[in-house]
Amino acid sequence: MKISVIIPTYNEAQGISKTLNELQHRQSEQSLIHEIIVVDGKSDDGTQDIVSKFDGIKCISSPKSRPIQMNTGASQARGDILYFLHADCLPPQNFDIYISNGIDQNHLAGCFRMKFDDEHPWIKFISWLTKFKYRACRGGDQSLFVTKSLFEKIGGFDKRYLIFEDHEILGKIYNTTKFCVIQEPLVSSARRFRDKGILKLQLLFWAIYFKKWLGATPEELFSFYKKHID
Repeated sequence: MKISVIIPTYNEAQGISKTLNELQHRQSEQSLIHEIIVVDGKSDDGTQDIVSKFDGIKCISSPKSRPIQMNTGASQARGDILYFLHADCLPPQNFDIYISNGIDQNHLAGCFRMKFDDEHPWIKFISWLTKFKYRACRGGDQSLFVTKSLFEKIGGFDKRYLIFEDHEILGKIYNTTKFCVIQEPLVSSARRFRDKGILKLQLLFWAIYFKKWLGATPEELFSFYKKHID
């Protein structure tokens, strides 16, 4: 089985080169990566120009919306496995082999446990929680691999969710198949925590989670996000 890596971007000029370079070096020697697709949401900082300089990496444009961008990438992907990765996250060495092994063990979807690039005690605690399989311990920063057939069966990402799209699709996946959490760490940037304040941002994320649990609409969640986080 071949893997299609799909990376949504918007104004990621500062770090996208590092991510793409690392991805090319972290594949196994017998690389199972069929393609890397960057789906850019019409960045105005030169992100697309940077990506276009990488040989063998496909860059396509999409309206700015993470679920729409990832659905667009999935629609053009030719691999049997879709691997959705944020632009500021780096999977472990030989990540393609780990994903393939997960699929071989009859897991149709899964992610990696996460490690933030910060040593603050609270951030380390959040990272530690990602080792568990509970859905509440999941997040988009952990990346997501899923067979293309399952992705299409559940209807992909719900484009109504301009935020929280990762938890929304995970709900459908958890209700459909056995989810795999690979215990090798993916490294994610803690830049937003550093910018907004670690505890403050975590409380706001929890507020969004509970608002959704209490029945908030996608529009209400996005309004809260725009007011308090973005």
